[in-house]
Amino acid sequence: MSKLGDLVVEVKQGDLTKQAADAICNPANSLMYVGGGAAGALKRAGGEAIERDALKHAPVPVGNAIATTAGKLQARWVVHAPTMERPAMRTTDEKVYRATLAALRCADEVGAENIVIPGMGTGVGGVSCENAAREMIKALQEFSSAAKSLKKIVLCDLGDEMVNAWRDALR
Repeated sequence: MSKLGDLVVEVKQGDLTKQAADAICNPANSLMYVGGGAAGALKRAGGEAIERDALKHAPVPVGNAIATTAGKLQARWVVHAPTMERPAMRTTDEKVYRATLAALRCADEVGAENIVIPGMGTGVGGVSCENAAREMIKALQEFSSAAKSLKKIVLCDLGDEMVNAWRDALR
């Protein structure tokens, strides 16, 4: 556990879809189509309602985020934060930063006290775990002084490379 301002940050290795939280972040695409990676896993575990709800808001530009139903997940909301404009395209460090910041702001606006966030842009987006971790922690640091309802951020990924990158970035 780490502290960034008033925010508690926990890093854990695990399955995003099995986490209990107010909000779970989906590193989405702007069109809100759910394909593979974390998004696909969330849809498989939480149900079609997640994608149906998200599609009503499309397109969502990178740097913005929306909250939808979490379906059958152990969460109230899925926060969809696009890291790329179209499905399965490469992304950038800057977009990872903007998506993370948007996810935090969105979760805070809907009243979530905690959010679980996976590695952003590290799958088909092609951003290295090290760069993604650096940009994500930068976003958390920037957001920490503005948080109203959000108290805890859980950075959760299946891969030990991402988990270790977050731990290093927090040092």
